Amino acid sequence: MTDILSMLPADWREGLFLGRLDLGEGPTPVLLHGGQAYDMSLVAPTVADLVGTGNLDANQGRALGSAEEVLAGAPLLSPIDLQCVKAAGVTFAVSALERVIEERARGDADKAQAVRGGLEGRIGGSIRSVVPGSPEAAALKAALIEDGMWSQYLEVAIGPDAEVFTKSPVLSTVGSGATIGIRSDSDWNNPEPEIVILADAHGKAVGATLGNDVNLRDFEGRSALLLGKAKDNNASCSIGPFVRLFDRGYSIADVENARVLLRIEGTEGFLLEGESRMSEISRPPLDLLRQCFSEHQYPDGVVLFLGTLFAPTQDRDAPGRGFTHKVGDVVTISSDRLGTLANTVATSHDAPAWETGISALYRNLAARGLIGAKAGALV
Repeated sequence: MTDILSMLPADWREGLFLGRLDLGEGPTPVLLHGGQAYDMSLVAPTVADLVGTGNLDANQGRALGSAEEVLAGAPLLSPIDLQCVKAAGVTFAVSALERVIEERARGDADKAQAVRGGLEGRIGGSIRSVVPGSPEAAALKAALIEDGMWSQYLEVAIGPDAEVFTKSPVLSTVGSGATIGIRSDSDWNNPEPEIVILADAHGKAVGATLGNDVNLRDFEGRSALLLGKAKDNNASCSIGPFVRLFDRGYSIADVENARVLLRIEGTEGFLLEGESRMSEISRPPLDLLRQCFSEHQYPDGVVLFLGTLFAPTQDRDAPGRGFTHKVGDVVTISSDRLGTLANTVATSHDAPAWETGISALYRNLAARGLIGAKAGALV
């Protein structure tokens, strides 16, 4: 069984953590507080409902015992359930350049190195210093158009509107320790280590966790209209280990100043390490969340991937071809206040099939007496 306790941050006993465990009957919302674990299913049957009630007081739940004992014996699930899974793209200058490179290379990894050298020299400094949506950004856009350098990716990198897309269907995310999936017909892809914000139905940020917004560079590089196929595949979205809820000891300021570390270990001995600093993000996290909710409602809340600084270019096989995943890669994403999200790569075809949808979840909750007239919950 996966060692869940090792995935938690060093200061986990001082924080309030929200997640889901399978305690034997099915998915159960759980809070970790003061070193103890609490079953919150009688307060609300799902994480979405629990966040919606605003009742995140562990003492209202059923005490399960020490977290060490509980986590040693219960499978860890993705910490979210009914929330919509959204992602913001191109929120760092480096990732903006890499998206332009994919576009100009037409998804061909062999052409990327030459494109990268030319673009970095011409616009690298400019895009790093400009504030999205500012008059300076508009002037840079005009200059790039005149030079024939404009791209749809630069539009969302420095224009007024962020790229916010739907990453994954409700209930399809996987947790830490699970397998993540890469399409079997992709030959240029990478993990995207990100911080993920959990928000309630009113757009209020209530906590943060880690995520892997798995990315297929060849598909999206051929056409941005293939974004859905590049981003949404079986097991292609991992989140966890737990959501750290905002309190007096942990706030959005900690998210804005976080470091996110990435480690990729291949079965052949390959090792790649990287780091993202959230201080380099081009749009504040709460502004991205505001744009997510500006013209849409999410009655069960949202999780929003904030984007990544990391776009691996280290050669793995042939010189100049950069990085791509291989089956068996172990991807470890960590941040000192959020813990560790670890997954092993397989093809989406070979990863465990997603079989527990909304109907199956509600049948399970009803059988357990957690919803329905007697439970007093909505059906």
